[in-house]
Parts: sequence; structure tokens; C-alpha cells
Amino acid sequence: MDDPEVDAHLRERTLQSTRVYQGHFLEVRRDTVGLPDGGTAHREYIVHPGAVVVVPLLDDGRLVVERQYRYPLGRVMLEFPAGKIDPNEAPLTCAMRELTEETGYRAAQWARAGILHNAVAYSNEGIEIWFARGLTLGEQHLDAGEFLEVTTATFDELMQMAGTGELTDAKSLICLLWLQNWQKGEWALHWQAAP
Repeated sequence: MDDPEVDAHLRERTLQSTRVYQGHFLEVRRDTVGLPDGGTAHREYIVHPGAVVVVPLLDDGRLVVERQYRYPLGRVMLEFPAGKIDPNEAPLTCAMRELTEETGYRAAQWARAGILHNAVAYSNEGIEIWFARGLTLGEQHLDAGEFLEVTTATFDELMQMAGTGELTDAKSLICLLWLQNWQKGEWALHWQAAP
């Protein structure tokens, strides 16, 4: 997909990089780049440590989802469980941790679907998509200051919410696309037992 030799006519190169802001886990950078035609431009972007999203499948076909207030939008959003990868944490370990912390569920089987880049124009964030099944409910362990409501929905209900614009979270919409194609047998998932 990205071949430096084939794509040389499209590639930009970093000439100067400046940290504009360093937060708790986000960094904002402003770079000067050399353009393919010899000109220069500025690129402002967010450096993100990476994240995971989990598609939890209950035995009866329902999906575990969350309702959580998202401050930048000023509204409660419906989403699949997700969270930031900690330093030196493996993505599967993060997925297992986030599922249990946020929902109380543990999964017997896991499958990595792929990775999504939800804001390629201004962030390097990559979100790994994981599917989880064989769920058992335990105790939720929310982080301090984290408030969310765990609920369930069918695939059809979530697709209807997506179609009406009620479900707009990009990572959750992409997870529904994966789920739809996996259910049709068009996209593969390779399941493994939880470590």
C-alpha cells in the first residue's frame, strides 16, 4: 500500500519539527515539510500513543456497548468499549484490560480484526480493532473520573442508529462494518484463546 519508491511523487519530508504542546498523553506538533514539487508547507498534528476498541459479542448475538459523555462534543455518545494503550503495553493486553475495566466482562476468545486511523489529516492515532466472545460478567473497575453506562444492542439496532445518524462514533461505525463483513463470511477473523 505505501511503497516509498512507488509513492515518491506523493511523499513529504520533514525539514523541521516543533513541539507546540505536551499534555498528559497527547502531543501537538507543527512541522515544516518539503513537498514533492520542491515547495514547503506546515503540518500541524496530534501525536497519540495508540488505542484499542473491542467488539464484545454476547452468546445471544447482542453486542455490549457504552454510553459516555464526550466533552469535546458536549453530548453522550454510544460507542464500543475502547481505551488508550499504556506505554509498553501490548494491544491485546490493553483490549482485555479495557473490556474488563469499563464493562466488567471477560472474554474467553479474542480476534484481531485490524487497525483504523480515524483522523489521518491531523493525528497519527491508530486504533486496533479486537473482537471478543465467550463473555462472562464480573466486576467493573472504572478509572477515577470515568463515568459510563454499559448496555447491549443487537446488530440491527446499531445499524439502524447508524443509518439515522444517532450513532456517529467513527471507531464504532468501522467496527460495525467489520462485524457485518465477518458475519457474511467476507472478512476473516482468527480467534485465539485468552492468554
